Amino acid sequence: MRLRITHDTRYDYQPAVETALHLLHLQPVDTPRQRVLDFALEVHPDPVFLASQGDAYGNVRAVFEIDRPHPMLHVRASSLVDTAVPPPVQSGIAWEAARDAYVYRAKAPYQPATEFIFPSVHVHPSDVFIDYARPSFTPGRPLLDAARELMHRIHTEFTYAADATEINTPAAAALDRRQGVCQDFSHVMLSCLRSLGLAARYVSGYLLTQPPPGQPRLIGSDASHAWVSVFLPDLAAAHGGDGWYDLDPTNDRDGWGAPGEDFVRLAVGRDFSDVSPMRGVILGGADHHLDVGVTVEPIVAERLADCPPIELRHLHEAHSPIP
Repeated sequence: MRLRITHDTRYDYQPAVETALHLLHLQPVDTPRQRVLDFALEVHPDPVFLASQGDAYGNVRAVFEIDRPHPMLHVRASSLVDTAVPPPVQSGIAWEAARDAYVYRAKAPYQPATEFIFPSVHVHPSDVFIDYARPSFTPGRPLLDAARELMHRIHTEFTYAADATEINTPAAAALDRRQGVCQDFSHVMLSCLRSLGLAARYVSGYLLTQPPPGQPRLIGSDASHAWVSVFLPDLAAAHGGDGWYDLDPTNDRDGWGAPGEDFVRLAVGRDFSDVSPMRGVILGGADHHLDVGVTVEPIVAERLADCPPIELRHLHEAHSPIP
């Protein structure tokens, strides 16, 4: 499936911001389930520098600075991505065996997934999450089966409610209320998995949504998305280390490396704080208004036979490396 994503972020400030430094996670990456054909980043007003680099988790992040007063900031990320259907896989490792794989042993080889078993900014393992997860994680049950059931339970027992939580609402509060958005569902599932000693990471990205029958696709009506991936050691051993299995509790979808071909991965991290689409430091702008619009649309491949190479650009040509 070929998908074009346009992600617009606009801030209006009062009074104007004097200077600003921003960090973005808005560029998709190549994975076994997706290939990035084109990417463009536009920033207005012109930044004094704009550059991209990889991070510790294999994501692409951009950094830019604006060094003069500006009452408005507009960032547009445009991506063209080919995606593939996740292939079927088998994993029979018991969840206890997967948990025990991360126990420290002298001279044992390092397992990179180990860093995803610990607490993070938005994920605080505790008994309350163990209690919620326990009905799914019965003794000896395969990790994949248990994780799928946990995903399904969150999907059916929680209510999607955009106004029920804030960006900093603790996962424990979302669990108690049984309400939230995809970010909350993902943080709850991560907290459950890590409370059991399992390696799990946060995934940010996009999902192709279908308009109601007979209705046109509305520009800017989509939103960024989030889901979870859990590490299956036996899957990794059989496939050269590729053991991350994706689960989306918001939509009850799952698959190896992606929940489906209608998903596009942006970035992975310990939780939302590692992969926030846009964050930064500003001087001024005591009051601001934020507008975000995301459009995900399928593209007929024949229309794009000659795709331009991937590039990082903004409205004018003022580039300099990150110091």
